Amino acid sequence: MLAAASTATPLFRGRIGCDTRSGYYAAPHRYRLHLSLTCPYCLQIAVTHSLLGLGDVLPVTLLPSVPDGPDGSHAALRPLYEASAHQHPGPAAAPVLSDGWTGRIVSTHTPDIVRDLAHQFGGRGPELQPYGTEAESGAIGRLCEEGINEAAQRAGQPGIDDTVRDSALMALFGALDALEQRLALQDHVLGSELTTADVQVWVTLLQLDTVHRRHLDAAAVDRIAGHPRLWAYARRLTSLPAFGSHLDLDGIDRRHDAHCQGLESAGAAVQIVDWAAAYVPEEAATAGEQPG
Repeated sequence: MLAAASTATPLFRGRIGCDTRSGYYAAPHRYRLHLSLTCPYCLQIAVTHSLLGLGDVLPVTLLPSVPDGPDGSHAALRPLYEASAHQHPGPAAAPVLSDGWTGRIVSTHTPDIVRDLAHQFGGRGPELQPYGTEAESGAIGRLCEEGINEAAQRAGQPGIDDTVRDSALMALFGALDALEQRLALQDHVLGSELTTADVQVWVTLLQLDTVHRRHLDAAAVDRIAGHPRLWAYARRLTSLPAFGSHLDLDGIDRRHDAHCQGLESAGAAVQIVDWAAAYVPEEAATAGEQPG
């Protein structure tokens, strides 16, 4: 399976505050994001950053698709880690939010970074984390992490006991059923408006189809695909530039091949979404228009 930076025990969890008394406070061009778009956590941050239109306020450095260290490290991040933690023993992994004024890392924790982008930098963009939705958004996050990502990984482990695999698949199908039911009643997972919960669901579905599917049998993938509203929703989000422009499908393949130790299964041949076709860049669409 594809190794991704964990949000469970982040090394750095600084927060961006509201004013100068907080130490780290929102200031144009002070901070920088370091992201690899093949990492699901980085991708979640990149899409949020684009939806909020922060390109001229908070620059992004894109890292290679495949980390150049055996432990998931990026060589370009090593100086930041060493400046921020003396003799840092672990991987120099993305995502990273760095502070240009101090030359140190503020945070490597995806949920905190996303919250701070939305609340401290996002005043000019859409309200991606409406106040009062924190509990429901958190429940969606747990559904994505535990019910889909972790369950799919368990189900695809080589040599796993049949009982454990069946239990993991039931958890996965249950999570997908819950999202399908939500989308039967509303356009987005929290209601009528797009939020960061939708970003996390989209990234999770992308990982499920491009990575986890490769290690599941065809019957399981067919059942996963049997959620028409959910996958139509994934295609709809992919068509938006803030989502689709960040797709690096070849890079996801390379990252998976570089780090995966599992065995490919029959489900690898059953693609659910044609992700490349779901996003047409504006310039390509314009070029394809026929004169009247």
